[in-house]
Amino acid sequence: MDHHYELVVIGGGPGGYSAALRGAALGLKTLLVEKEHLGGTCLNHGCIPTKSLLHSASLYRKLESAGTFGIRTGEIGFDYPKIQQRRAAVVHNLVEGLAGLLKTAGVAVWPGRAGLLSANRVQVTFPGGEQRIAGAKNLLIATGGSEVVPPVPGIELPGVICAEEALALPELPSSLAIIGGGVIALEMATIFAAFHVSVTIVQRSILLRREDREMVRRLAPNLRRQRIRVLTETALREISAAPEGGLVLAVEGPRGEETLAVEKVLVAVGRQPFFGGLNLAGAGIDFSERGIAVDAGMAAAVPGVYAAGDAADPGYFLAHTAFHQGLAAAENAAGGSASFSAKAIPVCIFTDPPLARAGLTEEQAREEGYPVQVGKFPFSASGKAFLRDETAGVVKIVAGGEQGTVLGVHILGPHAPDLIQEGTLAVAAGAKVKDLEKLIHPHPTLSETLWEAALAASGLPLHLAPRRGR
Repeated sequence: MDHHYELVVIGGGPGGYSAALRGAALGLKTLLVEKEHLGGTCLNHGCIPTKSLLHSASLYRKLESAGTFGIRTGEIGFDYPKIQQRRAAVVHNLVEGLAGLLKTAGVAVWPGRAGLLSANRVQVTFPGGEQRIAGAKNLLIATGGSEVVPPVPGIELPGVICAEEALALPELPSSLAIIGGGVIALEMATIFAAFHVSVTIVQRSILLRREDREMVRRLAPNLRRQRIRVLTETALREISAAPEGGLVLAVEGPRGEETLAVEKVLVAVGRQPFFGGLNLAGAGIDFSERGIAVDAGMAAAVPGVYAAGDAADPGYFLAHTAFHQGLAAAENAAGGSASFSAKAIPVCIFTDPPLARAGLTEEQAREEGYPVQVGKFPFSASGKAFLRDETAGVVKIVAGGEQGTVLGVHILGPHAPDLIQEGTLAVAAGAKVKDLEKLIHPHPTLSETLWEAALAASGLPLHLAPRRGR
């Protein structure tokens, strides 16, 4: 039996399900095809389970320091299998909620694997058979991404795992080497170090190479305080099995060759678009290793075809960009003129303390030729941060031009991922430093640190000495 839909979405992650919900809300007869679990990598193997474990880790750390606040807790410990049970329950409940939301919205959901017969004809294979969609007026490809596996000898050995496997480990390893120095690598290091796993990061270049260099330099000592060993500019040459069990890594860095003996190795060097079995070329859809090239409306070169999330080029590998790309694609499929803007994308890294930014780094602003103003305010000078004993970190505002336009905002410190939204709005709106100066922030709050950084950018900080004239 052949079916006809006005919008067919392949992939049920953030980009796909947001598009399906918006398409249905706009009156399109919508089908969502998902081969695994609704919610995609983000909900099942990425954002949500990672943050569940990070929350448990953060709570454990806070309990360990409860005596600082005069709280007697007795002996502090943790039950890792129970932490994992909670992680699984959180994911399950959210997936079930998403399924209910799609059903209520009137989205048809097929749990199968899609293949393209042409740009508007889709074949979906189920365990018990297959169905064909003979007429797909609009097609959105939101198939997500997959882990990048470097071509290193021994990478296939037992005990070498990816992030998905690491998040679901039933027991903690005694030691862990993490290959990579990006967001996933650092968040995983934060989780395992909190639970007393001996963690070593091996990164061939520098940590967080897309972030502001000063902010990364400020983060590094906090990693060391968590007993995380960081080997940068260090190449992984080989992984081998140790005779007594575990794994041995041969690495080479500034200090020469070295071997590391660990129980497990986590590969977290990055992600790439995934199109396995979709047959894009056969359907006449151009793509590269970067994804499917799209315009600002998320449309591909083939009429009626869109891409969103990790599948799109340019891709950002962030759930929140996928949401907005999916919404833009669905609105355009319904006859609208929506567009996606990458001007102010917040990036959040849930380390301890967390790091967040929106807009340009200081290096990027200078490379683009702006006369740069920088304003900084440390959390150690914040009353709210001080009373919470969360004084590590700083807020940094990068402004440029004669008007002092906010080009970038960077926050390393408590609740940085929540605080960054003021910076995101400032960058998106082209706000001036003086606008942030005049914006009244409640006291005592952590949000005051952005106000203070704006004052510092103008040369008249309030709670920092010395004060300088304009």
